[in-house]
Amino acid sequence: MNIMVTGAGGMVGSHMIELLHSKGESVIGTYYKPTTDIKELPKGIRMIECDVRYAPSVETIMMEYMPEQIYHLAAQSYPTVSWSRPYETMETNVNGTIAVYEAIKQVRKLKYPSYDPMVVVACSSAEYGETLNELEGDQVYVKETAELKPLHPYGVSKVGQDLISFQYFMNDQIRCIRARIFNSTGTRKVNDVTSDFTHRAIEAEQRGVYELRVGNLETYRAIMDQRDLVRALMLLAEKGTAGEAYNISSEHIYQMKDIVNMVEKQMGHPFRITVDPKLLRPTDEKMIAGDVTKLKKDTGWKQEIPMEQTIADLLAYWRTKQ
Repeated sequence: MNIMVTGAGGMVGSHMIELLHSKGESVIGTYYKPTTDIKELPKGIRMIECDVRYAPSVETIMMEYMPEQIYHLAAQSYPTVSWSRPYETMETNVNGTIAVYEAIKQVRKLKYPSYDPMVVVACSSAEYGETLNELEGDQVYVKETAELKPLHPYGVSKVGQDLISFQYFMNDQIRCIRARIFNSTGTRKVNDVTSDFTHRAIEAEQRGVYELRVGNLETYRAIMDQRDLVRALMLLAEKGTAGEAYNISSEHIYQMKDIVNMVEKQMGHPFRITVDPKLLRPTDEKMIAGDVTKLKKDTGWKQEIPMEQTIADLLAYWRTKQ
């Protein structure tokens, strides 16, 4: 079957398309202003430049390939960026998602009436926002039924993406999964805590000046390896219930200072910590962790990659980039 991955120039998308290609799947990737070096991908992977904000481009690709599985990962995916570029964030994340669904409708209308792909949409834990700060007592892991109260334009855009998907499922019977993704990291990632800490640590190692710039180290995050995330997304495409929302989250929670300690331990050297005001957000969730009971029950998924392995892989990756 044909499989389409939008946002294949991003961290998650690039690893997903690489894995699918290695399994012998017929996979098409789209990219626009990639955040990773797509030259790292095997040459046999079919990559098409496509700005999902421009609906005719999405429709052209959908008409030609009619993918049976669509992983919609294309997004402006950084909360910090969304403060300075809110229009772009909304246009990419909401209108880009509409473009995918409208393209499916056009295929049904003009080419193949029974076209029935499964769309897995990369939504976000940022949708929960202030609800995460309101959890009390033993309620650490937020459930899919929690109220959506985003704290930044990125989170709002992801709520829009999530709910527009539900609308197309209800009104147009387009099968979809709303994957509410919590913090993930891995090689090729930029602008997230773990990848940035490891990157700056290797730069410090190269300079011989062991200083590390950080933001808020008091927050807590459940962080998973991208390999566990990619497996979850693929399992949801096969076993998830259409129309449903699923949290994808690590079950292990780390305070940001714990990540610093792990980096120091693996590098065998302490760092002088400097808080950079530019790395602080106007508002920030104190803890972000998701309940994955539903994901595990419906798909059999379990987390496999320990954080120590993720950090070791990131350190090795950034050394190759120096």
